[in-house]
Amino acid sequence: MTVLPDRHDPLAAAQTLRDWLASHRRVFVLTGAGISTASGIPHYRGEDGQWQRKPPVTYQAFVGEAATRARYWARSFVGWPWFARALPNAGHAALSRWQARGGLSRLLTQNVDGLHQRAGSTEVIDLHGRLDEAVCLDCGARRSRAALQEELAANNPDWTALSARSAPDGDADLEGVRFEDFVPPRCEVCAGLLKPDVVFFGENVPRARVAAAHEALQASDAMLVVGSSLMVYSGYRFARAAREAGLPLALLNRGVTRADDIATLKLETDCAATLEAALGA
Repeated sequence: MTVLPDRHDPLAAAQTLRDWLASHRRVFVLTGAGISTASGIPHYRGEDGQWQRKPPVTYQAFVGEAATRARYWARSFVGWPWFARALPNAGHAALSRWQARGGLSRLLTQNVDGLHQRAGSTEVIDLHGRLDEAVCLDCGARRSRAALQEELAANNPDWTALSARSAPDGDADLEGVRFEDFVPPRCEVCAGLLKPDVVFFGENVPRARVAAAHEALQASDAMLVVGSSLMVYSGYRFARAAREAGLPLALLNRGVTRADDIATLKLETDCAATLEAALGA
């Protein structure tokens, strides 16, 4: 694996990445939380790949425990406004421009923030879904998260003045409150359980998304990972598949990743600054 002597120099990393990209015609790109930190959305893991906060709620707990659902929706209610205001940064914009020029074969993201699409990227595969919609677990009806926020405010007026430190998945680090007093949303069609349309821990990624990503990877001649430690298998499997197919694998990420031992290039610099400099206007 190639690693820069001064691994934290964005300009040197940008030149190295530019040269690497120039030798590949169609690059499959996977992005993670690190590309959205410049937009104000924090990530779960530190540079050592370890959790910086409590792991997120599991699907099993959300579905099976009323108290867990109330806690989730309370945190989501407080955190949603700042999450919805987040804007694409220079890294998102650089990937969008590069895709328009034809160098990016397909963009796969582990993020649920929709910032790639807002930056202009098209045909994005949202591996873990999108937070801006909710789905009923009973009848499948869907609602926009923005509309749901209004209902939550009407049913929980005492919570509207609360604020807290932002957390990665559009929620907030609330402490010292009675979550059991919060009224979660219900489906307006069948009164069933509503869940954000994202893949929770312990839940499987839909097969169609995985298949579409593998198909795009097979049609590419290299893979670039941006801002992901790849500690979650749902993303790591694509890095492993790339190397098993003999494709070069480049990592642009601060800190350790699960694919360090199989990568051909590792750049440990700021994602947004490096992509902007490497991909140009």
